[in-house]
Amino acid sequence: MKYTELKADISNGDRRIYLFEGEDAYFSEHGEEQVKNAFLSLPELNYAAFDGANLKGGALASLTSAMSACPFMSEKRIIRVGEFYPSEADYEKYLKTAFENCPDTTILIIVNRSAGKGAQLKRKKCITYVDCSHADEDTVNRWVYATLKRAGVASDAQACRLVAQYCLCDMSRVAGETNKLILSKINPVTVQTVDDIVYKDADYRIYEMTDAVAVKNYSRFITILSELSQKSAERPALVSALYRYFKNLLIILTSDEDRASLASKLKMPEFALKRSYERARSFGRDRLLAYTSALYNFSADMRSGKLSPDGAFFSSLAAILFA
Repeated sequence: MKYTELKADISNGDRRIYLFEGEDAYFSEHGEEQVKNAFLSLPELNYAAFDGANLKGGALASLTSAMSACPFMSEKRIIRVGEFYPSEADYEKYLKTAFENCPDTTILIIVNRSAGKGAQLKRKKCITYVDCSHADEDTVNRWVYATLKRAGVASDAQACRLVAQYCLCDMSRVAGETNKLILSKINPVTVQTVDDIVYKDADYRIYEMTDAVAVKNYSRFITILSELSQKSAERPALVSALYRYFKNLLIILTSDEDRASLASKLKMPEFALKRSYERARSFGRDRLLAYTSALYNFSADMRSGKLSPDGAFFSSLAAILFA
């Protein structure tokens, strides 16, 4: 199920085992809290947490033993495991029987930032999978609008959309920036308000900057570049960021993978992948190859000492403007 479906699902009772999986920490953290708030009492006695990295082979007995323990003066006991990626062999040998026969007094919560390698936990019938990947832009827009409205703050659709875009639909950032808008006491929230208050994700600024190149707005490119590289110490990171950006555009343009799997591999929301594909087409394969080749060489020369950080930075700037 999607994270947004969790609240309604909890109202119908608990599931034995929850797997919160995805890169959006806001969804996984709040999903975990929803389960705890609904079913956990006396947490000092009925809650235990494990580090998944320490649970391998025979050590998994500590988890299965905790699952079989009875709650104290409560209906439920909750066990939490973070970053848990057991191998298929370990799952079959140590976990399958315990998971498929989880006591009705126990709730196991597994929180993973990615699918990882090994057993595909989300495909196990005894596990309830909650998708905590980044929400699509429309969902985030509605969340921002509704949150502002509950706080008595009016807003327009474009302003809410900009909050989603500037934060790359990362709900942890979206929630923080939306709270900043509420605390600003500005009502209504407009596009200008968002531009003035909401911090733009560094990756979004890179997108803005390279987008300016694509449409030949070179003054805009120089303005953003100057803002991002005010200090010499920031320039090596910017060279690397530019290389990664154009490399991803090249991958997006030439890949045969479907949108969902490619977005997951590149760790970006699907709406951003779609926009990046449109931008990649405007650059074209040859131009992207020229950019990535030049930026890779400048970055390598900088790391090896053949170019100074400033030399690599200004060489990259020339390559982008005059390639």
